[in-house]
Amino acid sequence: MRLSKYNKSLGILSLIAGAVLLSGCDSALLNPKGQIALEQRSLILTAFGLMMIVVIPAVFMAVFFAWKYRATNTNATYSPNWSHSNKVEAVVWTIPILIIIFLGVLTWKSTHALEPSKPLVSDVKPVEIDVVALDWKWLFIYPEQGIATVNQIAFPANTPVNFKITSNSVMNSFFIPTLGSQIYAMAGMQTKLHLIANEPGTFDGISANFSGRGFSGMKFKAIATKDDAEFQQWVAKVKAAPNVLNTMDDFEKLATPSENHPVEYFSTTNPELFKQVIDKFKMSHGKMDMPEHKGMDMSHAASAGAEE
Repeated sequence: MRLSKYNKSLGILSLIAGAVLLSGCDSALLNPKGQIALEQRSLILTAFGLMMIVVIPAVFMAVFFAWKYRATNTNATYSPNWSHSNKVEAVVWTIPILIIIFLGVLTWKSTHALEPSKPLVSDVKPVEIDVVALDWKWLFIYPEQGIATVNQIAFPANTPVNFKITSNSVMNSFFIPTLGSQIYAMAGMQTKLHLIANEPGTFDGISANFSGRGFSGMKFKAIATKDDAEFQQWVAKVKAAPNVLNTMDDFEKLATPSENHPVEYFSTTNPELFKQVIDKFKMSHGKMDMPEHKGMDMSHAASAGAEE
């Protein structure tokens, strides 16, 4: 009896402790600050609500049937030979089929509407930012402003941001959870992402794909300024920095692996640097192919000479 009371008390304390601990949790996906993230939250909640149509009745009936048909309830109907009901079959099949159809249509429409490479409709000129995933930091290039930063970006609120994204090393994933979609960064390739912040603030950006030892510190801040004037002040602060990033030699020095890299500003940069980072992998692939072709040519020549 004492053991039963002890287990019951322990269970109640566990529930209270769990509630207290979880009360501090704040899901970025459910606290959106941008239009894309708002639509994605709506999609998540809609899908969750539809699934609850099946889950809640199933959980309720599991508890209700266990209570109603308990051994001590002599008034419950005993039907050992019962095996089929057209009504039950209709409910069990019809409701899930309707939910699947609705989710399929919803997913089809939302997938096309929230396509990451699809530009956002706006009367405001977008801010262009080129993103390069390094080991283990993020390089951001502003080709129109002629500046670059590490682990920090800024843009005006209510202004579309056009991201072009690549990697200088292994595959990575660029993600600002409160603003919306994540997109992969791959060496020698370019992906696109379009986001917008609906309000000023500083938002956390992360790497959403494990990329090695320094992965946990590969984070950055996305600052949405209240207006363009405040954004221009930030640009001016970056332009006052002593560091420059004009050549590929400068880039390669920066690309040296480092962990928990601090925010860094570059007052000038080559607007074509992003393209050069992508092109260097295409060139390296070409160089890697050349010895193979030469080897094939030499083997063919040797075989031809042997035949002669």
